[in-house]
Amino acid sequence: MRILVVEDNAKLAASLKKGLQQEGYAVDVALDGREGQSLADGAGEGYDAIVLDLMLPGVDGMTICKNIRESGSRVPVLMLTARGSVSDKVEGLDAGADDYLAKPFAFEELTARIRALLRRPAVPVAPVLRAGDLEMNAATREVTVSGTPISLTAKEFGLLELLMRHPQQVLSREQITVHLWDQEFEGASNVVEVHIRNVRRKLSQAGNHAQIQTVRGAGYRLSQ
Repeated sequence: MRILVVEDNAKLAASLKKGLQQEGYAVDVALDGREGQSLADGAGEGYDAIVLDLMLPGVDGMTICKNIRESGSRVPVLMLTARGSVSDKVEGLDAGADDYLAKPFAFEELTARIRALLRRPAVPVAPVLRAGDLEMNAATREVTVSGTPISLTAKEFGLLELLMRHPQQVLSREQITVHLWDQEFEGASNVVEVHIRNVRRKLSQAGNHAQIQTVRGAGYRLSQ
């Protein structure tokens, strides 16, 4: 999952990015409203959730949230603010935010709220995905082949989930990179191929019959 954090407190933003990355998310950070609006406009549908501060220089969070909704995007928005009155919360929710968290807050609560938002996206998706004898429970993060559990890293799980949510669809290397890594990622150019190879190996070792196919010059797809 890929998350955009728009927060002008650099220390808090860095802390959120580090913590969310440790939870397995790819995270982009904007330190002012204009940058946040630009990222939301340029790749809004590429984000699975947006954590948005209310008080921002340049463009305030309320305006950003309204612009996101007016563009037609249904990406979940969790609004952060030091203003915790009922009227402030109502205003934020009316602007299109899906949830509202007052500062100061516990990081554990933030991540719990993000997980809750991701469990109820604008377009309902099945919590259990299947491809032949391969089964994935996106809520519990369990993957099995004919009932036998498979151990995957966070990135391997994200890659397989992306492919299983788009069966028979060819996903380019760029599409996969956008969903699984943040903008500052500077890893090896073959990082997608390495993760594809690792997932293939683990599925094969478990006796899975679904195949991650390489479509030359186009990308990858999961066939049953």
